[in-house]
Amino acid sequence: MRWEDDVEVGSWIRERLDPQFGPSMHSVVPRGFDAYARIFHPASVRSVPGGVVPTNDELGALSDDDYDRVVASFRDEDINWAGTAAAFGTVLHPLAQWNRIVRTPEGEDWRRRHSPDGREFSAPIEGDLPHGILAHVAEHLVAHTRTPDDGYAGVWAGWGGLLGGYGSPSHVFLTAAGDPGEAHAAMLAESIHDPFNNPYQKALWHDGILPREISEGAHLELPQREHVLFAAPPRAFADPDWVAFVPWRDPSTGSGTALGERGLPPIAQHPSLIWPSDRAWILVSEIDFDSTIVAGSAALIAALCAEECIEALPIPEEAALHWDADRVNR
Repeated sequence: MRWEDDVEVGSWIRERLDPQFGPSMHSVVPRGFDAYARIFHPASVRSVPGGVVPTNDELGALSDDDYDRVVASFRDEDINWAGTAAAFGTVLHPLAQWNRIVRTPEGEDWRRRHSPDGREFSAPIEGDLPHGILAHVAEHLVAHTRTPDDGYAGVWAGWGGLLGGYGSPSHVFLTAAGDPGEAHAAMLAESIHDPFNNPYQKALWHDGILPREISEGAHLELPQREHVLFAAPPRAFADPDWVAFVPWRDPSTGSGTALGERGLPPIAQHPSLIWPSDRAWILVSEIDFDSTIVAGSAALIAALCAEECIEALPIPEEAALHWDADRVNR
C-alpha cells in the first residue's frame, strides 16, 4: 500500500453524492449501484451472574470492597442487533436505529441502556467495523471485482493524531483507553488544532502518524468529509491482521503479532472508504454511522446478507439512516 496523491481517482464518488447532508444516505454513499447492504456494527452487553447490572449511581454508592466485588463479576460480550432487539422486545429491520431498538425515552442516553432482564447494553462503535468482520466482508468483496489486487482506501483525515499540524503534538486516538465512546470523543476533540493559541510564539510543526508530505499533500475532498487516499488492494483487507500492515498504522504500536514500544498491539483507524479500481462496489464506513454500507451488484449484496458471521440486511437506494428514521420501533 502507498499514499495516493492523485485524488482525482476518487472524483467519481463525489459526482454520485448529494452535495449536502440530507434525509437519505447518499450524502456519504454513492448513488447508481444495483443494490445496497447495511452491515450492522456489533454492540456489547454486560451482565452479572444471577443479578442486575448496577447503574453508575448505584456503583458510586457502594463501599470500596463491594464495588471491587461487583466490578469483578462483570461479564462483557459482543452482541448483535438481533439479540439486542430480542432483549428489548423490538424489531430488527433494514432501517432500524439503535436508540429505538433499545427503547430510549426522550432525552435519555441511548448509548447505555438496561434491558428488562437486567443486562446493560452499550451502543455500537460508529465508523469502525471490527477487523475480523471486515475480513469476512472483504472475502465477498474480492469475489465480486475484476481487480481484487488493485484499488483504494480512504481514511478520514479528521482522526486525532493521524496528520501532523501546527500546535501541540497528539496521538490521542492511539492511547485513549476505557470506554470506546469516550475514546471516540477524544479523537474528535484532538482533530481541531489552534496554531495561534499563543500570539507571541511561532507555531511549530508536529508530525502525526503520517509524515508531513502526506499531511500537507492532496486529499480526497468529498461533501463534508476529507480523506487521505491510499492505493490499497481490496484483497489485503481479507486478512484479519490488515491493521498491522497498513501505512497509517501507529509506528509506536505493534506489527504482526509483536507488541510495540508501549506494549500495545497494532493500532490503525478503519478506512472510511474502500473500492476496487473497476468500481464494481464501494464500502463506506461513515464516521457517524453505526453501520457500514456496501454498494454493488445484487449478487454481492445477496452473498453478504446470507453470510452467517455478518449481520447485514439489504436496503434500498434513498434509504434514510438518520436517528429518527426507524418508523417500526416507536
